[in-house]
Amino acid sequence: MNHQGTKTILTSRLILRRFQPEDADAAYRNWCSSDQVTRFLTWPTHLNVNVTRSVIDDWVTSYQDPRSYQWAIELRELCEPIGSISVVNVDDDVDAIEIGYCLGQPWWHRGIMTEALAAVTNYFFDEVGANRVCAKHDADNPRSGAVMKACGLTYEGTLRQAHRNNQGIVDTCVYSILRTEWQGLI
Repeated sequence: MNHQGTKTILTSRLILRRFQPEDADAAYRNWCSSDQVTRFLTWPTHLNVNVTRSVIDDWVTSYQDPRSYQWAIELRELCEPIGSISVVNVDDDVDAIEIGYCLGQPWWHRGIMTEALAAVTNYFFDEVGANRVCAKHDADNPRSGAVMKACGLTYEGTLRQAHRNNQGIVDTCVYSILRTEWQGLI
């Protein structure tokens, strides 16, 4: 793969961009402080904005590595981040990317994450040269799977008690799309 790092991606409603230190207050307010948002995630709800600030500082530093992909999801009309989408695993041996995401609760069920995931998937196939893009979700969070299906990812199966998140040890549903399948969609 030809890793290029986190580049700005524009969609009809969204700006997917690098995080900036000044995003901490909005990130904390919009999703990092929400128990509902973090319910099925692997990181705990942030106790205060200083935790969010520290995490974003780490992300900003990581942008020096072209294998680092961490986007702020910004609604064009709002001009502040409402969620994030990132690469949680890179496997250069098989040219595979695993994506993770979260979105503030006020923006759920509006097609925003579907739009963001589709744009990032296109970026990985079109510009980075990935052969496989995958994503996983807690089996008790089927709406996340609906996002994956809407973006053309195929359900591969459920790994029993294969992951730990804020719910404990959980079953994990795996979805993927291959380059050849993606080419058939465009």
